[in-house]
Formats: sequence, C-alpha cells, structure tokens
Amino acid sequence: MNSYTRLMRLDKPVGIYLLLWPTLWALFLAADGWPKLDLLLIFTLGVVLMRSAGCVINDYADRNIDKFIERTQHRPITSGEISTANALKTFFGLITVAFGLVLLTNSLTIQLAVVAVLLAILYPFTKRWTHLPQFVLGTAFAMSVPMAFAATNNFVPVSAWWIFAATIIWTVIYDTMYAMSDREEDIKIGIKSTAVLFATYDRLILGLLQIALILVFFEISEIFKMSIFFDISILLASTLMAYHQF
Repeated sequence: MNSYTRLMRLDKPVGIYLLLWPTLWALFLAADGWPKLDLLLIFTLGVVLMRSAGCVINDYADRNIDKFIERTQHRPITSGEISTANALKTFFGLITVAFGLVLLTNSLTIQLAVVAVLLAILYPFTKRWTHLPQFVLGTAFAMSVPMAFAATNNFVPVSAWWIFAATIIWTVIYDTMYAMSDREEDIKIGIKSTAVLFATYDRLILGLLQIALILVFFEISEIFKMSIFFDISILLASTLMAYHQF
C-alpha cells in the first residue's frame, strides 16, 4: 500500500466518518433541512482533507515517540519511509487545498477555519504537557459545527454551541477508549492522555460523560424541535453506551 495513503490514514476511513458526522449534524440543522449542494460538497471534501492533514501533522509530531509504541512503530515517518520534509509538504498541501474550499464561503467561516487549523496543529503536541489532549482534539473536531452554521447563515446562534459541546464530549469518549489500548506504553515514555489521567476510574468517568452526552442530545432535540424518532434513536444509542460498560 502506498506510504502516503497510510500517512493520511486513507486506508482507515473511520476517522473521516467520526469528523463527518458532527459536520453533517450541523449542516442539516443549520439549513433546517437539506443544506445547499455546494456547501455539502465543500464540507465533505474539507473533512477528508483536514482529517488527512491532521493525521500527517500528528505523525510528524510523534515521529520520535511512535517507534516506542507497538501499534505505531511502522508508521511511515517514524519508520523512515517518508522524510519529515516531505511529510510537512504533504501537510501544507492538504491545508492549502482545504483553505481554498473555505474561501468559497464567507469571512466568518474563514475566520473560524483559521482557529480550526491552529487547533489541529496544536493537538498532537499537547500530549507532552497536559493529560487533556482529547479535549483539544474534541474542540478541533467540533469547530466544523460553528463553521457549518456560519457558512449557511453567516452567523452562529447560541443553539449551535450545544452541538459543539456534544461533539467535544463524544470525541473525548471515543478517543479515550482508543488511548486506553496504549496506556501502559504511554506511561512508560511519559505521554499524557485522559486514559492515563482517568486510570482505574476510566469506566466510571466514561459512563458519566456518556450520560452527559445523552442529556445534551435531548437538549438539542428540544431546541431544534426534533421528532420523536430522534429521541428514540438517542435512547437506542444509549443502550450501546451501556453495553460499553459491561
């Protein structure tokens, strides 16, 4: 498989879906129905590009760490398949194309996009100095929400920040679960994460976060006057969250 495909994780598209879902939530709610086709295409392509760029800058930041983690030791930069210079060229190429798409929207969306890019760059480096990098990642992912509202209506209503909050909580939950698989190795080399911070209380804290997420979704349902089917879907999702605990 092409080393650049692996660098951008295009062989593992689940990360694209995780970023695309909240983006679509926001686009459809901002439009009160189907969003404009051009915005749908801009944001979908933007998700693919920015997720790929995020993976590249993450591997660049972790190039001297990944070699010590069994799961990541064969990644293209740390293994020497791709040079750091070429990795940075790839990163800047991706964000340049993504920013070109944002230029097709409006000034407010462009300003929010700048914040999103800065957060995406910051995230991988936060593992060195805080146990809360998952919250930084969640905030970076959640920036697609105000961007979607801004692109659709040229302003960001208070209601959008509930979706923003839901996205952060959701991201912290699943990325903490992901980080738990590397916890012992991370502790040995001094890498911080919520998985390390939560320690033996991980299931309890994740359960509390899952409850908070469900409550936020019900508030979103109330604010946007969603149908009973939305509430039923949230209840069904809560059973899956309960399954995670047992």
